[in-house]
Amino acid sequence: MVTCISHSPAETTALGAEWGRLAQAGWLIGLIGDLGAGKTQLVKGFAQGLGAGDRVHSPTFALVKEYHGGRLPLYHVDLYRLDTPERLRSAGLDEYFAQTDGVTVVEWFDRWPAEAWPPPPLLQPASGSVPAGHSADRSGRKGLRKVVLEVLSDTQRLISYEDSGA
Repeated sequence: MVTCISHSPAETTALGAEWGRLAQAGWLIGLIGDLGAGKTQLVKGFAQGLGAGDRVHSPTFALVKEYHGGRLPLYHVDLYRLDTPERLRSAGLDEYFAQTDGVTVVEWFDRWPAEAWPPPPLLQPASGSVPAGHSADRSGRKGLRKVVLEVLSDTQRLISYEDSGA
């Protein structure tokens, strides 16, 4: 697991932008953290890194926002309002977890029942090389990055992530 401390919203945005520049089609990014932990800020940076010109907002009431202006489509999913496994399964979000043409970023990822979808293989960075602290599946198939954001203070966030899968 890789950890870092963000000292400002700008640093959280910069981390997301770095990930967006490395992103490949089929990636799934699962964000876990309390309200105000910086999940949407990270997604804003991710969209910047993909080159999406749209203004990113949390899709809490819409459940999904799609951004098609960058080099890959970005599917931004928010599970906050789906508080039971039945509501999650009936929301029709499975296609976003199975997409292969863009990147799906899911806020409140810990609410999605793990048994509802098969575990993906590891992420493969776009450059083909594996940065320090990253894992990669050389097949290039879909991967999962699980990210936990914790509030340390008014300005500091502990961001921990790991790439996982089959």
